[in-house]
Amino acid sequence: MTQDLQTSRRILILSTLGMALAFTVWAALSPLASHFGELYGLTATERSILVAVPVLLGSVMRIPAGILADRYGGRKTFTFLMLFTIVPLAGIGFSTSFASLLFWAFLLGLAGASFAVSITFVSKWTPPEKQGTALGINGLGNFGTALAGFTLPSIALFFGLQWAFWGLIIPVLIMAALLWFWTPETPQTGEKKTFLGSLSVTKYKNTWVLSLFYFVTFGAFVAFGIYLPILLMDLYALTAVDAGMRAAGFVVLATIARPLGGYLGDKIGAGRVLTYVFMGIAAGALIISFGMGSIIVMTAACLLVAALTGVGNGAVFKLVPELFPKATGAVTGFVGAAGGLGGFFPPLLLGSIRDMIGTYTLGFLLLALLSVVCLLINKRRFDQSTRVSLAGAEA
Repeated sequence: MTQDLQTSRRILILSTLGMALAFTVWAALSPLASHFGELYGLTATERSILVAVPVLLGSVMRIPAGILADRYGGRKTFTFLMLFTIVPLAGIGFSTSFASLLFWAFLLGLAGASFAVSITFVSKWTPPEKQGTALGINGLGNFGTALAGFTLPSIALFFGLQWAFWGLIIPVLIMAALLWFWTPETPQTGEKKTFLGSLSVTKYKNTWVLSLFYFVTFGAFVAFGIYLPILLMDLYALTAVDAGMRAAGFVVLATIARPLGGYLGDKIGAGRVLTYVFMGIAAGALIISFGMGSIIVMTAACLLVAALTGVGNGAVFKLVPELFPKATGAVTGFVGAAGGLGGFFPPLLLGSIRDMIGTYTLGFLLLALLSVVCLLINKRRFDQSTRVSLAGAEA
């Protein structure tokens, strides 16, 4: 029993560190987009495409990555994924045109699929009564997004733009070795499903409900992290450094709050936690909609949303292995993909609304409305009792 506990903790620590590093790779282009813009004379639209390409692929690829982790084990899948990221990291450093940069940026997106692999790996080695807390801690790997913003611009400034990417290859190699040599493979239970068989989880309503919930909670986390600097500079004429640090504060708070969501899910039930989360996000979005004239009100509302999205992310992934113990990887892939896409579309929507009507208000009103929809669905399905069987939940 003690040995199993030690193994579980080691997998949790290494998987979390591995995801943090993979997320740093995944987000590497975003803080350096302005450098590439100057280098290749990119338009604002081309810079947006450059940043969005890895986000989109990283989200979609979570589906096959989660299925592969279920089928072949977390150790093999995670190690291969880490080693594969070396290819685009090297390629970006050697790029000499925007076209080649986009090609490597596309492949770089695979690093974002580490989320599905890491969550599956940890959940398979964690007792059900502790999965909420463990997966909440595992979600701290999201901090890699902020880490990219904190470190890579400085590396590019002192050592050159290419070394911001080449320099990541060494820690990636080290992490791949740690995952391969210091973690056991996930034990296989039951018959292996085919790829199409794994996709059968789409017939369950809860797969789509959890995907919607994560579209809102994780999507808001990603969208705020990406778009908040632009929003703050536009509304309050802040400098890029000031706005970037405030956005990083949002990311850090949301990331730190994630384990709390998993812990509370273990203690009082994830359904009850999500009720408070969606109520709070709706309130925060309404405050932002009508309080953008004051930076103090805006800051307080954004911090409220940050904390609640973090708690919500942890609570959603308390439900995933609980409702789908035999298909955790497949469902994690779908839910994780929805969350990534939730961060891809809102910035485009906010920018379009701003261009059309000259204000961001409508965009945040839509967030409030979507949160209320999630609140009503959650009250009906999960708030009464999250301790339901898969058959009962999908009836």
